[in-house]
Amino acid sequence: MLNGKAGISPEMAIRLSIAFDTSAESWLNQQSQYELWHAEQHRDELKVKKLVAA
Repeated sequence: MLNGKAGISPEMAIRLSIAFDTSAESWLNQQSQYELWHAEQHRDELKVKKLVAA
């Protein structure tokens, strides 16, 4: 989680929301944004063909 090796699970998000008086959704959203950012860093390496409408 904090060291970048483990993500935030829904249960951990609830625990953090209780500890910091925030919402679990905000913690899960931050995790999702981080994962998407990380995936975008390797976008050029993905071998995907664009679909063309017929």
